[in-house]
Amino acid sequence: MKTLKYSVLTLTAIAFLFACNKKLDVLPQQNITPDQIKTAEDVKALLFGEYSLLQNANGYGEGLKFIPDLLAAEDQVDFVGTFTQYKDIYNKEQVSTNSIPRDIWSNSYQVINLSNTVLNKIELIDSSEKDEITGEAKFFRGIMLFELVNLFAQPYSAGNVSSNPGVPIVLDAPKYVYDSTSALVARASVQAVYEQIIADLTDASDKLPETAENARVTKYTALAYLSRVYMQQHDYPKAATAANEVIQSDNYTLVSTYNQAFNNVGNSSEDIFGIQQTAQSNAGTTNNGLTTFYSAYPTGRGDAQVNEGYFSYFESGDFRVSYVYEGTSIAQYSVSYTGKYEKLYKTIPVVRLAEMYLTRGEANLRAGGAPVGGVDPLDDINIVRERAGASPLSAVTTTDFVDERFRELGFEADRLYTLKRLQMKVDGLPYNDPILVLPIPQREIDVNKNLVQNPGY
Repeated sequence: MKTLKYSVLTLTAIAFLFACNKKLDVLPQQNITPDQIKTAEDVKALLFGEYSLLQNANGYGEGLKFIPDLLAAEDQVDFVGTFTQYKDIYNKEQVSTNSIPRDIWSNSYQVINLSNTVLNKIELIDSSEKDEITGEAKFFRGIMLFELVNLFAQPYSAGNVSSNPGVPIVLDAPKYVYDSTSALVARASVQAVYEQIIADLTDASDKLPETAENARVTKYTALAYLSRVYMQQHDYPKAATAANEVIQSDNYTLVSTYNQAFNNVGNSSEDIFGIQQTAQSNAGTTNNGLTTFYSAYPTGRGDAQVNEGYFSYFESGDFRVSYVYEGTSIAQYSVSYTGKYEKLYKTIPVVRLAEMYLTRGEANLRAGGAPVGGVDPLDDINIVRERAGASPLSAVTTTDFVDERFRELGFEADRLYTLKRLQMKVDGLPYNDPILVLPIPQREIDVNKNLVQNPGY
């Protein structure tokens, strides 16, 4: 029997998560077989493990939020740390052997593989839970494909979506015996990846409940991500519709002051999706994790500091410009730090209601005609501005929305994707510059000759 080496189809996550299930008598990793997934509890253990993978430093605990901000660092982040792999991305000098793209890629496909395994074993789930479990699994697969195609491929706005290479689409449960036909997966087109993302998230929104306990995803989490997908496609009517459904659900409300959206134990009232962090379960506190980089020493390393250009986007009286604090890095640089990740073991917001207002407003403005939801784009942007203490606008342009997204969502991985969507320069580079796309990890290229490397690597 040949061992499966291709990391896109690795079983590492499955083995780890089985090891965490105390009810199972676990065999060594290499001996795991489909027969070991015997009960509904086994399937749910795999599903809940996906939350853990999203939480870690290669998921939303760091990589999926921090790396886009390093790529779009201008007027946002100064990276002063000594870790070469981060500094290279900040300087746009990354190479195909950089460990960060490798680990993001691996972690994302582990999530996808767990989703595929859950779906493969869905008949073990009681009918009363089957839709919800199916919806969660498809949600996770969809958002991982979305993150991967945004980081490792040219943006949808670059055109040629039917020919530009995206990322591999893996829909089958991992193989337990080597099969070269399924193991050596080629990159699907950007168009094909987006079609799969939309199919997964649409089915997830249909199957997931409107509310859920313990920070689990819901119908509206899937719709919030769909609004992001449609924005990237310039399908503004659909983006506005998805965001409007989230807003009008009345499941979420803006917290009264901006700072209350961050550093919370559990989700705030405006968190549509948040990554839970505790002292026992977090993205890391030594050399990994958003707080490690964004928080001043000694809470963190203080390697990611606020660029001075950031402050020029705000008017006097806007609370957001003052949501920083002075501190020093581990190397004793004294500068400003964002307050969003100041404290350890707090929830990391991934999608907030404020974004939905900005998305609905901008999408309605760009689409023209009667606004989805019956709310004028000016009112949507002013809802966000007024919460921050900024003066209301009397008229609004698309540029206003671009700048407002940066004021509201800075340090939350939005800037890179907004600039690429609108074909604007990123750190002085063309939006489609190859260096703004991460390399396919070299170890994947070495094992799988069907994978094509991105230009420039």
